[in-house]
This record gives sequence, C-alpha cells and structure tokens, in this order.
Amino acid sequence: MEATLFKRLIGTWTLVEMIEVRLENGDISYPMGTSPKGLIIYNPDGYMSVQIMNPERKNFDKERWTGATAEEYVQEGSTYLAYSGPFDADEEKLILSHTMFISLFPNWSGQTQNRVIRFENEYLFLESGKPFLSEGKKVVHKLKWKRAENLKTKS
Repeated sequence: MEATLFKRLIGTWTLVEMIEVRLENGDISYPMGTSPKGLIIYNPDGYMSVQIMNPERKNFDKERWTGATAEEYVQEGSTYLAYSGPFDADEEKLILSHTMFISLFPNWSGQTQNRVIRFENEYLFLESGKPFLSEGKKVVHKLKWKRAENLKTKS
C-alpha cells in the first residue's frame, strides 16, 4: 500500500532549484539566484517550516543583526524567504496547503496558500497554486526539492 501524500512529505528536504516563470511568454528567472539554498521541513504533527536564501548575499558590516544600515536590511529582506505554520495535503486534488502562522514577509502572516504537488523519482516538486504579480507580470514559482542528506558536513 502506497503511503499517503501527507506521510510522503514528512521529513526535511533541501532546495535544488527555484524558478519564476512568466505566464505571458514562459520566460524563466531565478529570484534567489541560480543556486539557492533552502530547507523545508514537514513534521508529523501537521506543521511545516521553510527557509530559502540567495547564497550570494553579503555579510553585514557588524557582527550583530541589530543596528545594520538601511541598505543591509533591504538586502536581508530581499534575499531571504521564511515562514512556518500548519500544512495539509489534499490527496485527490494533489494540492498542499501552507498556512503562514509566522512569516518574514508580514503580508503573508495568517494567509493560507496552496501549492500544486508532485513526486518524481527522489524529487518533490511544488508550484505556486495561483499566479501572482512579480515586477508587474503574472508569474508562478516552481521549486524542486530533494530529501536532505547529512547537512552537518556540507556548507
């Protein structure tokens, strides 16, 4: 018997690729760079957490995150995505729902967003459920994840 969609998600996944696809012409961009870093964790208690960053982000001049310059805060916020909260999986529609209990982007707090989900070989594919505006153009995000291996030995 095949595991449920919910059970197949449980665990930690590392980001392989994140692309933004323009609906009008199919053009692809890389909002977190061509080699983004990310983790998404699904717990059996029905909660998830995701962190994604552009690995080319610059360090702050100071060692503390408080007291940074305005430019450093802009860079920090524009090169990092994070939220956590409950999740649910619809077996029939192959839709995954993320409810943002907390979010780096304050507008998302309290929202529920759907993701189209599919598994292919060892990969988990998530696509934004409905198009949204990015730089005035309708786009969807497509993310490719792989089960996490031992991250203690990797940077």
